[in-house]
Amino acid sequence: MSPLTPVPLDDEPEVAPEPESELNLTEYLGMLRRHWRLAAVCCALGLAGAGIHYAITPKAYQASTIIQIERRNLTPLGNTQNPWLENYWNMEFYPTQYELLQSRGLAERVVKSLDLMEDPAFNPGAAREGAKGGTAEADEAVLGALADQLRGGLAVDPVRNTQLVQLSFRASSPEFAAKAANAFAESYIDMGVEDRFATAGKASTFLSSQIEKLKEEIQDKETQLQAFSRRSDIVTMDPAANVTLKRLEALNTQYIEAKKMRIEREAQYHETQSGPRESMSDSLTTGVVSDQRGQILKLEREYETKLKTYKPDFPDMVTLKADIEKARQHLNEVLGEQVDKAKSNSLAAYQTAQRQEQELEGELNALKRDVINQSSAAVEYTNLKVEIQTRRDLLDELMRKQSETEVAVRLQDTRQSNIRIIDKATVPGGPFQPSLRKDGSYGLLLGLLFGVGCAVLIEVLDRTVKAPEEIERKLGLPTLAVIQDLSESGKAYGYSAYGYGETAADDKPRARPGKAPAGGWREKKKAPAAALPPSQIELVPHERPRTLISESYRSLRTALMLSSARELKAIAVTSAVAGEGKTATASNLAVVLAQLGRQVLLVDCDLRKPRLHQVFRVSNRFGLVNQLTATAESETVFLPTEVPNLWLTPSGPIPPNPSELLSSDRMRDWLKAVRARFDFVVLDTPPALAVTDATIVGMLADGVVLTLRSGKVTREEARLCRDRLRQSGIKILGAVLNRYRSLQTGLGKRYRYYEAYGAEESEPRAAGKAGSAA
Repeated sequence: MSPLTPVPLDDEPEVAPEPESELNLTEYLGMLRRHWRLAAVCCALGLAGAGIHYAITPKAYQASTIIQIERRNLTPLGNTQNPWLENYWNMEFYPTQYELLQSRGLAERVVKSLDLMEDPAFNPGAAREGAKGGTAEADEAVLGALADQLRGGLAVDPVRNTQLVQLSFRASSPEFAAKAANAFAESYIDMGVEDRFATAGKASTFLSSQIEKLKEEIQDKETQLQAFSRRSDIVTMDPAANVTLKRLEALNTQYIEAKKMRIEREAQYHETQSGPRESMSDSLTTGVVSDQRGQILKLEREYETKLKTYKPDFPDMVTLKADIEKARQHLNEVLGEQVDKAKSNSLAAYQTAQRQEQELEGELNALKRDVINQSSAAVEYTNLKVEIQTRRDLLDELMRKQSETEVAVRLQDTRQSNIRIIDKATVPGGPFQPSLRKDGSYGLLLGLLFGVGCAVLIEVLDRTVKAPEEIERKLGLPTLAVIQDLSESGKAYGYSAYGYGETAADDKPRARPGKAPAGGWREKKKAPAAALPPSQIELVPHERPRTLISESYRSLRTALMLSSARELKAIAVTSAVAGEGKTATASNLAVVLAQLGRQVLLVDCDLRKPRLHQVFRVSNRFGLVNQLTATAESETVFLPTEVPNLWLTPSGPIPPNPSELLSSDRMRDWLKAVRARFDFVVLDTPPALAVTDATIVGMLADGVVLTLRSGKVTREEARLCRDRLRQSGIKILGAVLNRYRSLQTGLGKRYRYYEAYGAEESEPRAAGKAGSAA
């Protein structure tokens, strides 16, 4: 069988790789620990930005006044039969008032009350125009602009479950903020008083004109009656003596009532046509409107009840709020229809009364002609007298109603209103915004979020293998051992770092053949040992057996012994790319195997860039190349080392055809021979992705250990290396994660605890050995 024939895999440990997934909580915590400096810098920048924003943002002051708005009734004509003027007890009253407070008309009143159009600070054109003034169009434009500016600084906040409303005004001047807030409250009261009695004033004017007209008519009729009496020599008339006259009198009475009704309907018609639409909608109490208002009240009580339990943005609360708004919109539509209907009914009533008056007038005129035929003089006299009396009765009724409306109109001068100021605005003692605390909180939060986002982006873009969990999840390989990076303890990962630590009495470094350590070795406890020379990094388990690194390699030894059902004698060590520490893994694995008392051969199969002869400080004149080319005796390639039971076969001279030598029959036969002579054979091979030498040697070995350096090799490179070895039928025993930074992934305490535990254990054991030696 050819030495390159794939070996069937019978018991290769394999873990199914998991698909790529998002970072879990543990990885997030490790990510934050790795990038805490970035997060801290971003937070500092956020705070600095917040400070700059606070420093450059103009200060704004806020002053607030509290007013009380009570519901009110308005009956300008004292007419209890007018349904849309009876009361203001409805659901739309307060929302209407809130809109009026923010209306442009009210803002224009405030502009005029504060005389802002003449203030150069608000109207720069006032200083230029001076006494000559501006055009009406220009003044209207300035007035509108100033009103919009004031509206932008006003905030209306109703106090829940009360009749109180807080008016707040923000401005760059604290004095103007207080002055504007109070001006809005006072102007709102003035506007409410004026609007309240606008309809009453119009009704009073209409009644005055009707009274004057009736007085003129009565005077004309009396003049006609006197002239007719003189002309006809009539002294008196007895209506009881004539049935026609009685009928005429009754019909005339009906005509009087019809005319009174027509005048009353006409007054009501003018009131509905000229009165505010809100005053009519407020008083509508039809069945449909009442039902709809009851439904809104029910929904609002349900909303207030649930608000004690749920937040406003809870889905049920949002749905309930939408139902309330929909019901209010429907009510507004119904009210609009009812108001239009009321106006239409008023017009119809007025036309009906007018038509009835005209009909009665026609009947009365016809009866008059009949009476005239009987006694034209008597009838005419009576008719004039009745007309005079009718107009006098109507005049008395109109004068009584005018007196009532004049009383209501005079109330405007007494400044009585349903709105009053509870607390006037005072000059604020400090700025309302910006807030240093709020800006700082926002800056810190944004900085933290930006820092976390940058850290997540870095982690997402970083495709390297960093933790042992990634080997199992991403590559589907078991993790045989984790070799920690000692630079986390304040020492660099350089070669000297591996020698740092305390050495027990029986763990003194052994001198190399032919060279004793100068000055001897320090054995004093609690003092650091001398730094190891660069070539001794791969011999940590021999030079410093009590260190954490040494114990990690012993864990690798144990994992290999338990990883396969069959005996492992030839173990190849490789990596995906150069610089991952495969030579250190191979040499230290050979050391810990030799410490079991077994005969171990370490072979340098890297025929391109060999290093093991430098590690053990031996000559590279003869080695594996000489054995494969038959230019040296077999025994000359087995070199003893300072480690008991450990032998080394260096690579020898660098050949021109390393791949051909490693795939030759002599390589297969020689490896078979050394298997029989040694208990374990550890093969140090080149990187698997660089050349095919690692694949060739791996096919001759019982299994391959893949060395991965944390933070160096990418997942794609590791997967490619794994797939290339498996496609060649090579058994991958597992992976060793080298230079693992546990402190950056949340596992640092575990390693520090173990290191302290090992240090405490070495002291009594060393003391025991010293005692037995004595």
